[in-house]
Amino acid sequence: MIGTELLDDPHAEPRATLRELGDIARLNALFGGTRAVVNALEPVFAAAAGRSRDPAPWTLLDVGTGLGDIPRAAAAAARRYGLTLRLVGVDSNPTAARAARGAGGPPLGMVLADGGALPLRPRSVDIVIASQVLHHLPPAVAIRWIATFGALARRAVVVADLRRSRFAMVGVWLMSFALGFGAVTRHDAVVSLRRGYTRRELNALLGAGGAPPVARYRPRARLVAAWDPARPGTLGPRGHD
Repeated sequence: MIGTELLDDPHAEPRATLRELGDIARLNALFGGTRAVVNALEPVFAAAAGRSRDPAPWTLLDVGTGLGDIPRAAAAAARRYGLTLRLVGVDSNPTAARAARGAGGPPLGMVLADGGALPLRPRSVDIVIASQVLHHLPPAVAIRWIATFGALARRAVVVADLRRSRFAMVGVWLMSFALGFGAVTRHDAVVSLRRGYTRRELNALLGAGGAPPVARYRPRARLVAAWDPARPGTLGPRGHD
């Protein structure tokens, strides 16, 4: 693993954790993290809306949910297609779990657990998403988590992470001052980008975890892979290679 980040420690000081989680939610909103996941899910929502006038609610599981900002954005997108999502977040950090449950927006149930050892049955949720989580894990652990995601989901898995980029490292460092981020967030944002992947690297992890190698670059140093675990293939829009 490259470096260390505050959120690598589930017992990190709560106030520092909450501040960084808030900063990450802002980064997601401003720099494409949220949009990358929602864009990958919208074709799934559109296809379901075309098949049923009154579809039953779906369950969305977000592994490493942070403040729950991305699953709540997914729920808002689903509503535009006449779908209702029941949201469940997973986090191993107790501070994050409490904060996500209490954040505004649609209700979010929380599971305090490790993403590779979830207390859920196979095919027990409709969608699994994991955004900016894998780079916190050693490769062997990331592979096990990917296999777990594919076993749990009935309809779709979306894995989103960061593309390793020196340009993005410099950009986020400079922008962090303008946005008023603390020194810890500024450090961790750069470490996260150093830990990021190339498309080939993420595809190798996906393949080893039994998933199709469908990772694509998205704007603003993002990588996204989306697939149907029953019919492997790309769900979201193709990015540039």
